[in-house]
Amino acid sequence: MKKGLERLRKGYGKKLVSIHMWNAWLVLFLALSGLLLLGGFWREILGEGRVWLKWAHIYLGLVLLIPVVYYLLLAVKHWRRLKGKTSQKANVIFVLILLVGWIVSGIVLWQFRLTGPRASNAALFIHDLLTWVGLPVIIYHSITRTKWLKEPQKRTITSEKDVTGEVHKGVHGNSTPPSKPQPVYTRRGFIKIAVGAGIAVTLGPTFVRWMGRAFQLPSMEEYAADNANSLLPEPVPLPQSAPPIGGGAEGSFRVYTVTDIPSFDNSNWSFTIDGLVDKKLSWNWEQFVALQREVQVSDFHCVTGWSVYKNTWEGIPLSKLIDMAGVQNQAATVKLYSGDGVYTDSLTMAQARMEDVMVAVMHDGKPISNQLGGPVRLVTPQMYAYKSVKWLNRIELIQEEHIGYWEQRGYDNDAWLPGANKV
Repeated sequence: MKKGLERLRKGYGKKLVSIHMWNAWLVLFLALSGLLLLGGFWREILGEGRVWLKWAHIYLGLVLLIPVVYYLLLAVKHWRRLKGKTSQKANVIFVLILLVGWIVSGIVLWQFRLTGPRASNAALFIHDLLTWVGLPVIIYHSITRTKWLKEPQKRTITSEKDVTGEVHKGVHGNSTPPSKPQPVYTRRGFIKIAVGAGIAVTLGPTFVRWMGRAFQLPSMEEYAADNANSLLPEPVPLPQSAPPIGGGAEGSFRVYTVTDIPSFDNSNWSFTIDGLVDKKLSWNWEQFVALQREVQVSDFHCVTGWSVYKNTWEGIPLSKLIDMAGVQNQAATVKLYSGDGVYTDSLTMAQARMEDVMVAVMHDGKPISNQLGGPVRLVTPQMYAYKSVKWLNRIELIQEEHIGYWEQRGYDNDAWLPGANKV
């Protein structure tokens, strides 16, 4: 009977120890990789590696389900051993809420095409919030539990050596002292990595930007005030833009870029349409802002989960621009170039002719700042925003298919939003 009890205790302790170890390492990786994926600063540094990090984050997030489910199978026994230990019960509940919240919101973000922008917005907020709340708690927990590891009598999760020592004492009295408690795994190593990496990232540019802007991101007025572009004359807004007929954008843009944010003035900016056209067209800034513009109200959705609603854009429909140049019969693709010299994307000819695809020069009655892709950017309301090329300065009509910057790095060529009017 005693031997059977001993085996049960050993098996139970080993299982909980194993869960704790794998859960700790998985959460550490997911927290730090999530911070890297969140920050625009790291996005520029990671480049193509960001896609690989994103998929590692997703797959290991799904793997996190294993220790969570495994623990739930042992939860009843563990809960009994926590009788009278209120603080430890609260810790278990907090960790479970944290892990379940991460997993559920992460799955929603992973399946963004099925859940849609509204659900993705809520999931992104929850995912970010749990990261910033959870990571400091995890680091604090790891540091404060160092003493706890050395005092097995205070633990509800014990190693084989701890259990063996206790049973040995129970059977033989004090004739043989119990084994000296040993760390379940290299906790000091884990703490060093957790604290070092956590501080490096959370006190770096990612943390500063998120803490300052997560709940009150820069307004359109702040972006306009910080605009580094210097182009004259400034475009005069149409009556529908001032005040904006959309009532003002709802939500906040997150600034992502794969290069340093460029800025432009009259000497280094031009706009060109060439390729399979009847006549090549090129404008300087003064000529371009003199073109007849139109106004539309539309929503803006990023593939990473956030949205800005009711934007009032003012610009020239893409279809009208390419018609001005004359489209040759063999032209099948509209290739779009960014003024950063790196980013490109494309639309089919049918997509380019959609009424709401616009080459925009104003947002909510103000020039588009360089942070938001101005002076000129594409707007594709029925597609995710990686198709909405920032700092647009060239359109080339080509016959073959073109695979864009992020599509080359794992994004889908199909960028349609759920419920879009596909062509």
